[in-house]
Amino acid sequence: MTKTAAPLSPRHTAFAIASLAIGGFGIGTVEFAMMGLLPNIAQGVHVSIPEAGHLISSYALGVVVGAPVLAAVGARIRRKTLVTLLMVLFTVANLSSYFAADYPALLLTRFIAGLPHGAYFGVAAVIVASLVAPTKRGRAISMLMLGLSIANVVGVPLATLIGQQLGWRLMFVLVALLGVLTLVSIRRFVPLMPVPQDAGLRSELGALKRLQVWLTLLIGIVGFGGFFAVYAYIAPTMTNVAGFPASFLPIVVALYGLGMVTGNVIGGRIADKSVLGSIFAVMAFIAAMLLIYSAAVHVQWAALLMVFVVGAAGAMLIPALQTRLLDVSPDAPALASSLNHSALNVANALGPFLGGLVITLGWGYTAPALIGAALAVLGLGIAAVSGLVDVRRRRSKAVLLVSTTV
Repeated sequence: MTKTAAPLSPRHTAFAIASLAIGGFGIGTVEFAMMGLLPNIAQGVHVSIPEAGHLISSYALGVVVGAPVLAAVGARIRRKTLVTLLMVLFTVANLSSYFAADYPALLLTRFIAGLPHGAYFGVAAVIVASLVAPTKRGRAISMLMLGLSIANVVGVPLATLIGQQLGWRLMFVLVALLGVLTLVSIRRFVPLMPVPQDAGLRSELGALKRLQVWLTLLIGIVGFGGFFAVYAYIAPTMTNVAGFPASFLPIVVALYGLGMVTGNVIGGRIADKSVLGSIFAVMAFIAAMLLIYSAAVHVQWAALLMVFVVGAAGAMLIPALQTRLLDVSPDAPALASSLNHSALNVANALGPFLGGLVITLGWGYTAPALIGAALAVLGLGIAAVSGLVDVRRRRSKAVLLVSTTV
């Protein structure tokens, strides 16, 4: 990992991480506020709500496509310059969404806005990991991702309120302003770092040849799919099973968001103790909590408690996955780290699809949690395979070392 020429003070390091986290706050705000404003947007561009839902899918597709492409293409660009360019693209794309005249134009601008999402987080993770000691990388990455978590508690409700009261297009203006604030902060606080000598498109694409990279991405897709299976159907579960009125749902969503903030902080700390060990522990915890959630939602106080806990459990996984990808692909960190967000967006498609399938089959609104628990167990199995691969490689190296010394 490339370091700066002169170590930063702890205060300067904190400001640098916070600057990049502001960008995460803006990205999270527009990504999730779209869901709350979907009826308003559908009416504004004269399409049905299901058609408006394609705007969310278009953004997610942009994330999946843009993360590996932009990270690989930008391998020879200084990382501060690259995150700046990615945030410029994000800001301009959201302003374009504000001016989009019709549904096709809005569909296109949402796709473009999604392109820098994964690459931004991937490159930003490489930057913050290089600003701290190796034993504090997980915590630094969790602080970066805190912007995304806080967006669910503050940014999304605020953007939804502004969109409902003053017009949904103003949400894009708010996010563009956050983009400008991010750019100013990055310019002021994030240090320039030299491009690693071996950096380039070929070295970054080399990450795709590594089994451990694909196993880690699979852990994210399968394991985090269970989190999204529950999150996607939290509203009907709380109203139809727990018996809460629809007017209470903002509090439920806020609790979920607070859980994500808490889990993100905890996840960073435990990842610093043992990256793969924390993945094992968190995956097992997710499976157990989703099983408890499926039973607890029948009692209101227990339902609220488990909403918070499930939100925390899911968010605890992200810092460990991000750090693991940096570990298993040291010569292609930007691409590997960016692919994590492509994987999470695939999970965002997989979880709700499977959850909706079991609801359609008549299994009820608690069934997505059971599917989520099964996915978490499957993710735990993939993590076990990844651990075995590590063990075998260490043994092979030890045998080789002994044979060469003899």
